[in-house]
Amino acid sequence: MKPAPIKPLFWLGSSKKDLLALPVPVRKFFGHVLDTAQRGEQHEAVKVLSGFGSAGVLEIIEDDSGSTYRTVYTVRFSEAVFVLHVFQKKSKRGIETPKPDMDIIRQRLKAAAIVAQELKK
Repeated sequence: MKPAPIKPLFWLGSSKKDLLALPVPVRKFFGHVLDTAQRGEQHEAVKVLSGFGSAGVLEIIEDDSGSTYRTVYTVRFSEAVFVLHVFQKKSKRGIETPKPDMDIIRQRLKAAAIVAQELKK
């Protein structure tokens, strides 16, 4: 059986720059998980990000040196994997994603839909 083709990875907004600013072990882990997504598989560390219905918006959470980092991406579109947002969670209350970060994710998900349409052409 032929393996599934590897999907391209698109970085939206400042997500790639933000990833490169993270500690090296966190970057490596996020890279490994995103590589798994490009191959059409889901890493065990991935969780569905609530608030997006069935949009296929997923998050990776990693802790390092007392800080928590998140990468949010979508596999909703068959054309590619889109990295929507990479950030350090600063809120000490609960596990909920802060509203400003959710707003960025929503905005970039809309942009991903436009790019996916262009890739179909």
